Amino acid sequence: MRSRSLARPLLCAGIAVGIATASAIPAAVAETPTAAPQTVQGQQAQNYLVLYKSGGKAAGASLSAIKASGGSVVADYSAIGVAVVSSSTSDFSAKLRAADASVDAASATASFGVALENDAADGLTADQGVPAAPAPGNDALSGLQWDMKQIHAPEARAVSGGSPSVTVGDIDTGLDWSHPDLAPNVDFAKSASCVGGVPNQDPATWLDDNGHGTHTAGTIAAAKNGLGIVGVAPNAKLAGIKAGNADGLFFPEAVVCSFMWAADHGIQVTNNSYYADPWLFNCKNDPQQKAIWEAERRAIRYAQSRGTTVVAALGNFSDDLAHPTQDVTSPDNTAPVTREVTNACAVVPAEVAGVVGVTANGSKGFKSFYSNYGSGVADLMAPGGDSRNVAPGVANGRVLSTWPAALMGHCFRKVIDPSGATYCNIQGTSMASPHVAGVAALIVSSGVTNPGAVAARLANTADPVPCPADMSPYVKFPSLDNGAPQTCTGGAGYNSFAGKGRVNALAAVGG
Repeated sequence: MRSRSLARPLLCAGIAVGIATASAIPAAVAETPTAAPQTVQGQQAQNYLVLYKSGGKAAGASLSAIKASGGSVVADYSAIGVAVVSSSTSDFSAKLRAADASVDAASATASFGVALENDAADGLTADQGVPAAPAPGNDALSGLQWDMKQIHAPEARAVSGGSPSVTVGDIDTGLDWSHPDLAPNVDFAKSASCVGGVPNQDPATWLDDNGHGTHTAGTIAAAKNGLGIVGVAPNAKLAGIKAGNADGLFFPEAVVCSFMWAADHGIQVTNNSYYADPWLFNCKNDPQQKAIWEAERRAIRYAQSRGTTVVAALGNFSDDLAHPTQDVTSPDNTAPVTREVTNACAVVPAEVAGVVGVTANGSKGFKSFYSNYGSGVADLMAPGGDSRNVAPGVANGRVLSTWPAALMGHCFRKVIDPSGATYCNIQGTSMASPHVAGVAALIVSSGVTNPGAVAARLANTADPVPCPADMSPYVKFPSLDNGAPQTCTGGAGYNSFAGKGRVNALAAVGG
């Protein structure tokens, strides 16, 4: 059975999505949350996302209304009008909306786990702007990186390996900052755990306890250091932003926190290889899901307004996201129920406006059998692996990248470098998205910083990939949600499978 989550194992190997002046660093006005719910007055408390109608913050009358309704503020993201509130009151949401007319929605997040330029007020020192430099040559396991050859990353490195002034925030399950292929590039000052809705910079809190985040991080920026693999942008910095726990669940307050953290810490690119579970499609016309959708949309738009290019995976269910009709696999944290969905429902973050949505292809260059797609949704294609269509000379069709040594028991297709460093082969759109995030880092390193301009460079330098002449490989893999056959529409310039085409690192850096 295929897993729904971009952040959980699939096929035994994992498949895993103008500068504002107000600071969005949250005020921790109550107790610091943990991954586990708190217990208040003998009852289990849970977090809520409170959405205000027109920005603002949980202060004054609003703060009084929260307290009177049985809640306490955990984090206040005033720049986007969102607060994270803890309450053990069963009807907290209804009480708060009745008590405060400025509240648009308040949704409990316990059942919404996601399954997979700095402001002077931040007190941060601006980067001095280190020029991009070449990083030619290969590392010990580079010969196994068919994915990098496909997007011309080795040739691009001879032109530019990126700049250490550019940081890519990997919003994922954390990263193994001790891994020898990642350690040279980890930016501890810009890394944090957002599990619980409030950032925590203690390195122990954002250490990867799942493996997924370490894998995506390696694809983005594994160092050019003679061992293991080389990432797309080996000179760039990596910020581990932990939003997912050991089970690969990403809760909405963690996602909101992650984008706000990225925005206010000068993180120029984020990779997002997940979607907002347990509902594959978040429906804006659903009163409970509205707060989740809108809060995450606001946080993403805020990050984009601060100069962050957001790249996201489209998902692994062979779904045509442009024509959704039903969802049969949600919620994935309890028993799934079949529900009708329309275009009022969207996959977050991939379908938020301005996000670069990425489909996956395999070693033969075809769209991967599992990859979601859709006209107007797919922007680019990148290597994600495909174990069903493997090119000659490629070991298993999956993507090789870094993996925590402590979690090698969870890797079924492991590779160990002569140095002892550990790696794993897995596949998914989760693996495709970080290739694009890495190329985005190369573009930013060249001086193109506006997210819209970065997205345009990515699209305009991509290699066009036409719809397949032979669709027979996809016959066995109809949509997991509505059983519809996979259909590619459009031409070589743009189509529903590849968007504008496969990302090309060499062309993106002007090679």
